Amino acid sequence: MLKIEKKEPKLSQALYFMNHDQKKKIVIFASGAGSNAQKIIEYFKENKTAKVVLIVCNKPGAGVVEIAKNENIPVLFVEKNKFNETGYFEEIKKYQPDILVLAGFLWKVPAILIHHFPHQIINIHPALLPSYGGKGMYGSSVHKAVVDAKEKESGITIHFVDEKYDHGETIFQAKCFLNENESPESLAAKIHQLEHEYFAKTIEKLLTEKM
Repeated sequence: MLKIEKKEPKLSQALYFMNHDQKKKIVIFASGAGSNAQKIIEYFKENKTAKVVLIVCNKPGAGVVEIAKNENIPVLFVEKNKFNETGYFEEIKKYQPDILVLAGFLWKVPAILIHHFPHQIINIHPALLPSYGGKGMYGSSVHKAVVDAKEKESGITIHFVDEKYDHGETIFQAKCFLNENESPESLAAKIHQLEHEYFAKTIEKLLTEKM
């Protein structure tokens, strides 16, 4: 059973003053299989309010690369030293993104990107922040920690990105209950369900709703 607790998305000045007559542009950062990226791409194919214009990836063999290829979306491969130094800002800004979305991207976002895209970078975390966040807390590590602690609930947090891991202002949370015999794998399935249900919808709200 899933229990949803919502926090309404908050818009930055930069997002508010965008031209609302144009289709918004999304850049997705991803490191893995890309299930969230796929759902976001599919969602905005249907509602037409925005489109994914670029995938940024730090792993050439990641599943998200194949998704991008199948969807005819360009991929920008990033190298860690240059990413930390420049954020690949010059390359990314050519796509004129309205929002940068971290969907399973495992590197810390450098200050230069946060500076150039203030309150326009969001992340999804597979737990209810501020609990179970921080460096090294991602994927199965989070679910194992939640189960080992015998928590009664977990969920997702969509938040703005700042210069600390999993620290930025919360935009949205949704919860699910844990069963007595919950495993990290079964919890992961519940979390994926929440991610796929709410991530794209929250992005749309950020891009289209007025303050």
